[in-house]
This record gives sequence, structure tokens and C-alpha cells, in this order.
Amino acid sequence: MPKESSSKANPSQRAEPNHSQARSKPIHFAPGLYLVATPIGNLADLSRRAHELLEKADIVACEDSRVTGKLISAYGIARSLTAYHDHNAARVRPKLIERLKDGAIVALVSDAGTPLVSDPGYKLVQEAIEAQIPVSTLPGPSAALGALVVSGLPSDRFFFAGFLPNKSSARRDALDELAAVPGSLIFFESAKRLATALGDMAARLGDRPAAVVRELTKRFEEVRRDQLSTLATHYAASGPPKGEIVVVVGPPEAPVTSDEALSDQLRVALESASLRDAVVMVAAASGRPRREVYQMALRIGGDPP
Repeated sequence: MPKESSSKANPSQRAEPNHSQARSKPIHFAPGLYLVATPIGNLADLSRRAHELLEKADIVACEDSRVTGKLISAYGIARSLTAYHDHNAARVRPKLIERLKDGAIVALVSDAGTPLVSDPGYKLVQEAIEAQIPVSTLPGPSAALGALVVSGLPSDRFFFAGFLPNKSSARRDALDELAAVPGSLIFFESAKRLATALGDMAARLGDRPAAVVRELTKRFEEVRRDQLSTLATHYAASGPPKGEIVVVVGPPEAPVTSDEALSDQLRVALESASLRDAVVMVAAASGRPRREVYQMALRIGGDPP
């Protein structure tokens, strides 16, 4: 029985912005730089606080004015936008910092999701902090976190790796560096490279459980869950899927250390460390419960603290 599963949003349940919704008293925004999360698909995911800030900000800096223009138009916000992206950041950033020093309210948004996650903004935040300008966040949509929580994979520890290199050799080298990360891995990936990237992940990370999350919060949202090798085979056969894609890969299995190997590790550790420190180090390295390691340390001659 196949493990893969998919879930698609019901179009009839998609919410749209409600301009007639009653509001409480207006929100006050002090001067400073605000990092504003914007919807990754469904426009109704913009928070009320983000909506009010976009209305009140002196400057709204965005990657692509066409993309952000559609968002603010959907909410009935009429204002000019300032382009801030990789190609003009060096020229625009000093102007934004000067306006911030003069007491302006500046909202920084990405094309979709949370600013600074695989898009420009880090240097602007860094310079604002150096200039002692207040920096705040209006948290909200995030494709990386959204994919993680629907993947069904462990979410207590995770590492966001962004986009892997285009070439397979460089991609495999990058995956080798991530193989030992003790948590779930989150990647952005393009549709045309998805099958080969999944194959490289299986080859370098091991055939771990994974999820391919596509078109989050949109009409054709889909989550496909299976082993990396099975997912690679599926997309090689079906061809590149449409839409924005996030891949979540489960953590590596903890190695099981035998009692004999555990005893050897403890003997070596006890030669230069106290029983307590040796137990802590060996338990962390072996993945065995600290209580078991402690009892074995006592049996092989360690002195209790």
C-alpha cells in the first residue's frame, strides 16, 4: 500500500479579504524599520496589524512593486512603493537609513512570506541596528515553516538550507555537509530540478522519509509524503510539477552504540575526565540514555560524584 498522500484545499473554503470587517481602535506604530510577513498564496493570510502598518508606513520597500502592488490593491491600500532588491540595494539602502534616522516608519516586505528568508533585507536590518534604529517584526506566513508543520516530520529541531546549488556535483557536496545535522532539513527547490535534487538527497543523506510540499495556501495545495528515493522516481516519471515547492527531509536515524563500544568509549573518557563529564560526553556521542551510560560507568570502575 503506497505511503504517499496528498491533500488539496477546497476552493470553496478559501477566504478573501473582508474590507467590511469591524475593527477595534487603531494600532500605533512608532518610527522604525518593520519586517512585514506577507501571504505566500492566499491573500486573506495578511494579518490585521500588517494591514494597518502598510496603510500607515511612510515607505513600503518591496522586492517587486508589481507583486506587492497586487496585495495592497486587494486590501484597498493606495500608496507608492519603493523597490528594494539585490540589484539596487547598495544604492537604495543609504536612502532608507537616512529616512529612518529622520523618524520615518519603513515597512520591508518580500514578494511572499517573511522578509530576509532567501530574499534581500539582511544588510538593511544590520545597518539599521548599527545606527540604533528600532527594528521590529510583524510575523506571519512562512513557506519554510508552513511546509515543516504539514510534512508530518519531526519539527522540534530543523535546519533551513534554502536553495541547493544548481549543479549536481556541488549539490551533493552541500548535502554531504548537511548529512549529520540532527534535525529535519528544509529546502526550497525549483520544479525542473526537483527529481534530480531528490535523487541526490537520497544518495547523500540516505533514503529518509520526506515530503514535497507544493503551492501552500493556494487552490491546488498538495503534500506528497514518502521516502526520498520513491519521491525521486515519482517526479522523474511524472515530470516537473507546477508551482512553488518546499522539500522537507526527516532527520538522520540515531546510531545505536553497542554495549561493548559504549564501554570502550567510557574507558577512554574516564582517563581524562570526571565520571560526570565522561557520562555527559559519551551519552551525547552515542545517543544512549544518560542513565544507562552512568550505570555502565559505575560498573567499569568510575567513582560516583
